[in-house]
Amino acid sequence: MNTLVVYCHPDATSFTAAVRDAVVDSRRRAGHEVRVRDLYADGFEARLSAEERRNHRMPGPRPAVAGYADELRWCQHLVLVYPTWWSGQPAMLKGWIDRVWVQGVAWDLPEGASRVRARLRNIRRITAVTTHGSSKWINSLEGEGGKRTLTRSLRAMGHPLARSGWVAMYGLDTSTAAQRAAFLTAVRRKFGTRR
Repeated sequence: MNTLVVYCHPDATSFTAAVRDAVVDSRRRAGHEVRVRDLYADGFEARLSAEERRNHRMPGPRPAVAGYADELRWCQHLVLVYPTWWSGQPAMLKGWIDRVWVQGVAWDLPEGASRVRARLRNIRRITAVTTHGSSKWINSLEGEGGKRTLTRSLRAMGHPLARSGWVAMYGLDTSTAAQRAAFLTAVRRKFGTRR
């Protein structure tokens, strides 16, 4: 399975980087083709320009993000690895969604239609692997906006039978080394399958 890992964290020595490495290593060992995009290392421009917003109904990505769009069209499994900040994706990852998941790439709105038509039918699975500083209880109270973005919006642009997954470590800010190691083990087990 072609797996695209989109990683978003500014600190190359973070626990999130260790999570990314566990995902990538496990997928490769299981025989999958894996590509990794590190948005911070790429210097990805998260800001949606006024021109992009004015032309958001024009099909196709802008040249600056065309390579990212090609990778979305290539993958069958999209894995997003990031920390949850303020109940959602970091601004850079949200900007990647805003600028890459555009008409002509992720969706179309046919003439006269009132609903978009999904274009990324090659994507059969979307999984978020994320960390939360606070507890599961606090995140539930906040409504888990990042999870809703994945399960309700992004998944809808994939294959009609696409599945979504949510792999989260809650309470990272107060976790022990043993808890973090256990989470990495769980991530390796989850991503080390042939599926």
